[in-house]
Amino acid sequence: MKVEIKKALKKALKTGTVHLGSKRTIKSLENNEAKLVLLAVNCPENLKAEVNKFDVPLIEFDGTNVDLGAICGKPFSIASLAIIEPGESDIMNAIEN
Repeated sequence: MKVEIKKALKKALKTGTVHLGSKRTIKSLENNEAKLVLLAVNCPENLKAEVNKFDVPLIEFDGTNVDLGAICGKPFSIASLAIIEPGESDIMNAIEN
């Protein structure tokens, strides 16, 4: 089953707990809260390197930080986000594909 990331992310934002932005993503990782991290295609290399230090599934989102911000309904760019609780979303199934 192919999980559509955009649709699953929108559902996670509505029904679960998602921390937006690089600072909150790193904090979620440090606190062992993040179950999954999503990175924009143009995410800064230093952020990628920091996220890779943690043993958490990672999805490279097929879009820029501006695209990711728009999907999240925000008027600003988002380079990374952490899924804390997926809620009713099936986004966690995307990591197996």
